[in-house]
Amino acid sequence: MNRIRTATTITTLGLVAIMMAGCASGASSAAEGTPAADGPSVNELRLGYFSNVTHAPALVGLEEGILQKDLGDVKLTTQVFNAGPAAIEALTAGAIDATYIGPNPSINTFIQSGGESARVIAGAATGGAALVVADGIDSAKDLKGKTLASPQLGNTQDVALRTWLADEGYKTDTAGGGDVSITPTENAQTLTLFQQGTIQGAWLPEPWVSRLVVDAGAHVLQDEADLWPDGEFPTTVLLVSADFLEEHPDVVEDLLQGHVDSVQWIADHPDEVADAVNAQLTADTGKALSDDVIDRALEHVSFSVDPHADTFQTLVENGLAAGTQKDGSIDGLFDLRLLNGILDKAGAEPVSAAGLGEDTP
Repeated sequence: MNRIRTATTITTLGLVAIMMAGCASGASSAAEGTPAADGPSVNELRLGYFSNVTHAPALVGLEEGILQKDLGDVKLTTQVFNAGPAAIEALTAGAIDATYIGPNPSINTFIQSGGESARVIAGAATGGAALVVADGIDSAKDLKGKTLASPQLGNTQDVALRTWLADEGYKTDTAGGGDVSITPTENAQTLTLFQQGTIQGAWLPEPWVSRLVVDAGAHVLQDEADLWPDGEFPTTVLLVSADFLEEHPDVVEDLLQGHVDSVQWIADHPDEVADAVNAQLTADTGKALSDDVIDRALEHVSFSVDPHADTFQTLVENGLAAGTQKDGSIDGLFDLRLLNGILDKAGAEPVSAAGLGEDTP
């Protein structure tokens, strides 16, 4: 049996039948005080996500038809990315309207745009990231002169790796130099390079941690959960274009309803999650994960609509220290009003923007 960890915020929703009704809310039910739908009507929502277990709410929402159901007549189209910076490029270029993504790229686009680009509208996953290494590397002191990978320069795991290495006394730079060389690499290629011995480890999200452990004989040197209070750190959030949110809050609310219902489905169907995730991964990549890999991966990730906004200032400081982002304020990054409107109607507890945006419907 798969052990699916689901945070209290969303578990509470299981007590309320309305959450699984999944009815498209429509503009008339938009939370009071949210932006008015001044723009033209829209018949399509373009959504980004990654083929990672840490994006299970997107994978399940697509495979089970939950997201499309709640969007009603608005057609859902999707695009798969390897890491956050590429998804941000698409969002900035107007190629997508919203995306499941890690917190650090969300922070980067907000700061670089002076707060104009995007808003975090919900959390999706916590945990499920770690540094895995080859045999013979048993502590941080064994990493000097080694080459490690991360999914992409400036993505959430890349920042975590650089921050951890700095705390261990190592110098790195964004060009791959320093005491430990960091080579941003697509996840599938990371597995191949590790098996070939070209790299000696990587800081990755699930299921790639489990793939290197199960399929390539790696072991975990540092679980990122051990670096955060109570082991809770955001791995995936739901980010939407600020313009799209302003012009189409009704559509965003329907997307959020689908997201909430997808997270609830995960909580309510623990024995079916692996199959649903694997089915969508197969559709996206042409190959399912082995039972050992997906079971291990799901054990290390929790799913919740809470974005853990209280951790984001620390993430800003880490990005600055890593040299992967500009300095700037993240005040206004979160707009959780629509989400909390949905939670309020369900009788569930609201989530907090931690003073970094709006959270009162």
